[in-house]
Amino acid sequence: PEVINGRTHKATVVDLSPWVEYEFRVVASNAVGIGEPSRPSALLKTKAAVPVVAPTNISGGGGSRSELVITWEPVPEELQNGEGFGYIVVFRPLGSTTWTKAVVASVEASKYVYRNESITPLSPFEVKVGVYNNEGEGSLSSISVVYSGEDEPQIAPAGASALSVSAAEVEVSWQPIAWNRHTGRVLGYEVRQL
Repeated sequence: PEVINGRTHKATVVDLSPWVEYEFRVVASNAVGIGEPSRPSALLKTKAAVPVVAPTNISGGGGSRSELVITWEPVPEELQNGEGFGYIVVFRPLGSTTWTKAVVASVEASKYVYRNESITPLSPFEVKVGVYNNEGEGSLSSISVVYSGEDEPQIAPAGASALSVSAAEVEVSWQPIAWNRHTGRVLGYEVRQL
């Protein structure tokens, strides 16, 4: 803080954060040094403002067939700038020009799930997450690409064969399923005896 002329009895404090409680003290100074500070003022909360900090770490994916799961890092309370805080989620299929908008009216929220039977498995979506409060809508994050949920594999492994290795053991082998939009990520195989 800058030193204020000794004949001045008030000052404007700037660059404070919106919707935060502050208390203030005043100290007197002269050529000899600085005196004791005053007792603290009463707590004073600054006025609310539109939030300016967008959520970070926008990602998602997973979920069930026909779902788009979107996640983000919540905005801390000291950056919410007012009451009525929540999130705005906008998304569109990659290559589309029309955005879908959803409002998540929870301060603690960090996830939104969009369900629609027309979503094909592993479809890429452009996603942005923003913020709002009672003062208005704030910033949106930059675009992230998130994939819709997978479906169960639609293709069976090929080339299954069995080789007897002992009286009690058989070795079974097969060709792995290549990744594509119809198979998704193959996390494992199950060998069944008929």
